[in-house]
Amino acid sequence: MKELLSRLPKVGKLLDSPEWKGVQSRCSREQVKAALEAELDIARQAIRAGVRQAPSGEELLLRVEARLGRLLQAGPRRVLNGTGVIIHTNLGRSPLAREAAAAAAEAAGYCNLEMDMDSGERGSRHAHVEQLLCRLTGAEAAMVVNNNAAAVMLALGGVARGREGIISRGQLVEIGGSFRVPEVMAQSGIRLVEVGTTNKTYIEDYRQAIGPDTGVILRVHPSNFRVVGFQQEVTLAELVALGREYNLPVLDDLGSGSLVDLRPWGIEEPTVQESVAAGADLVCFSGDKMLGGPQCGIICGKKHWLARLKTHPLARALRCDKIALAALAATLALYMQPEGWRHIPVLAMLTEDMAAVEERAQQLAGQIRSLPAQAEVVADTSPVGGGALPLHQLETRAVRVQPEGLPAQAAARALRLGSPPLVVRIHEDALLIDVRTLRGEEIALAAKALAQVLGGEANGQ
Repeated sequence: MKELLSRLPKVGKLLDSPEWKGVQSRCSREQVKAALEAELDIARQAIRAGVRQAPSGEELLLRVEARLGRLLQAGPRRVLNGTGVIIHTNLGRSPLAREAAAAAAEAAGYCNLEMDMDSGERGSRHAHVEQLLCRLTGAEAAMVVNNNAAAVMLALGGVARGREGIISRGQLVEIGGSFRVPEVMAQSGIRLVEVGTTNKTYIEDYRQAIGPDTGVILRVHPSNFRVVGFQQEVTLAELVALGREYNLPVLDDLGSGSLVDLRPWGIEEPTVQESVAAGADLVCFSGDKMLGGPQCGIICGKKHWLARLKTHPLARALRCDKIALAALAATLALYMQPEGWRHIPVLAMLTEDMAAVEERAQQLAGQIRSLPAQAEVVADTSPVGGGALPLHQLETRAVRVQPEGLPAQAAARALRLGSPPLVVRIHEDALLIDVRTLRGEEIALAAKALAQVLGGEANGQ
């Protein structure tokens, strides 16, 4: 063991050798040195564990280059989504419209984030999106924070900190990542008062819970689950009437926050406009789910409540940056145009005609038929994802690929590690590439990715 440890190359000697100049031209000497020392530590541990070979300088160079390569590629990268899940949390939720991506890039340099260009004085970052949100939703005022959990926390803390918040037991949801509504309420400084049961809650349950310490009535839309069968819930209009009777604010947490009525496409999801019209004092929803914009949390509602929230100490800690605001403003501008929402990728995919989906599936299948694999177009369904529309399954088309001599799990992993990565589903030891979430120009890229993994050349490449 001592002899093997002594054979390990010296750091300084390796770094000064000509073979190591190339990697030091791509990364600083300090970073290369740190990576080399980490690899040497691994080698020492392996020798102490019984490995009877010390890595050579050439092998260490390869390891260091691989380590630094992984580090330099650690940030978010473009991924081809072949899963069919439109709002895929692991893949960044909603893809931005081209206009939103361009606006974000434009704002990446200096921009008028907090400058009133007319007066030359300091302005408000809320001004970039507030009027758009008000025009689109019918609300009196609006503001944006970094996600919807932050929006709910700020809204609750701003209107009723130190007091009680009433909520139905059937709405005490977990919103993903182990974040739960009761915990968000606790962090807001609200004492939780549960009413009703998991499946049935009546307006009288709320009325009986109101007392001198009540500060807010909260309704949470169950975006990621549904209670069906023997159930009863109180409508938002009923809660608003009760709130007005007792002079209490009503906060509606919509979660996904759709601005388009999708019922003609069989999608039952309440709109923000409906909540505002029903009289909710504050309405909170996400920007990167059904709205189709960047990650953010949006609060719309009565002007006097928004004025209080904008000056709350937490508002600065939870605010959005210029990139998110630019992307959100561009996304909202599309909603202002006639049928402009159809240019928002999430909504375009949700409402796309099946004939177009079928055409892309046939196109992909045709491009990979020369590869060593069986490929066929199959009918399938997929969820919307992102904690939205839990009962809605989208009819779709997928290309089923059965690789020859390669297990589906291994092929799927190789596709994820490709460039660009292609993420697919696996069913019965076959790959399922759902083309609903692959846009037109991505079909050829998906075919090329499959060719790289399965061997051969895709047709038309």
